[in-house]
Amino acid sequence: MKVWIDISNAPHVRFFKDVIKYLEAEGEDVIVTARQFGDIHKLLEMYEIDFISVGKHGVSLYDKLRESTQRVYNLVDIIHGERVDVALSKHSIELPRISFGLGIPSLYVLDNEKALAANKLTLPLCDRIIAPTSIDFWQLMKFGADPNTIIPYEGTSELMHFKSFEYNDNIFDDLNLKLNHSKTILMRPEPSLASYLDVDCRKSVLSPIVDELKNVANILILPRFKEQSEIFEGIENVHILKPPVDTSSIIKKSNLVIGAGGTMNREAALLQTPVISCYPGETLSVDQYYVNKGLMYRSNDTDDVIEKALEYIVNPHEKIEIETDDLFQVILDNLYDLAKNGK
Repeated sequence: MKVWIDISNAPHVRFFKDVIKYLEAEGEDVIVTARQFGDIHKLLEMYEIDFISVGKHGVSLYDKLRESTQRVYNLVDIIHGERVDVALSKHSIELPRISFGLGIPSLYVLDNEKALAANKLTLPLCDRIIAPTSIDFWQLMKFGADPNTIIPYEGTSELMHFKSFEYNDNIFDDLNLKLNHSKTILMRPEPSLASYLDVDCRKSVLSPIVDELKNVANILILPRFKEQSEIFEGIENVHILKPPVDTSSIIKKSNLVIGAGGTMNREAALLQTPVISCYPGETLSVDQYYVNKGLMYRSNDTDDVIEKALEYIVNPHEKIEIETDDLFQVILDNLYDLAKNGK
């Protein structure tokens, strides 16, 4: 079986790494393509995954359209003639279009019902869509998804990140962090370059939170790009992490996570580290899933976030067990079935 996997965002590397390793161990032929964006290439190299670099990310709407169009053009030349049996992606704009055009069965993993442009451009073209039960499937149907193609599962996509996770309790020492406080808070700025979020990439909602909490805890910042790291440079007790790093161990080692994004917040919830989401956009269903289970606190009020952070540092919540499906197996079962049956 020949499988094509397209990776368009850094968290997707951790999402797919165990699937890639499994398929290769089974003797399957895997083609991995990845655009140049954030830490995608560094993470792929860190996990020793061979890949073909194709395209890059655009900032303005014009750039996004131009780069995506050029990426389709380049990917077609690579995939055409490869005799691919099945294609797999997570929120890739280009893979569903190319798969549909070349008649390749495609499996699409989705966890963001608010990504208007991406969902309109992809969902009508996918043969099967794997989505968490927390998302209202009527919303996906509004984008053109055939309800018969939707494969539901209990949980969120971050389940895949811990398939082969081994906790490193010495992660802070390995990173040579000089910590002044007994408590440590990991923070992740907002995805300000994403098409679904209209914010200024030269600022961060975390800035006033950092100013208040740096006096009571070590602050670790995991920026998404260079400009975000510059926002927090030179601040006392603030350490800027340089990816790629073992974020899972850092999350587990930290006393608290405050995130203006999504993935790291949900990872913290699964690892049972107290987490506060201050994501500046509309709450995603996958975030509300953990809020409802008491594993995540959600607020866009700066004072409220600071107050809750101080509370968590002193009194972290007790562990809450949740039952989830085996997303890894759901993906593999559908991948093999699609390759065999075509639909």
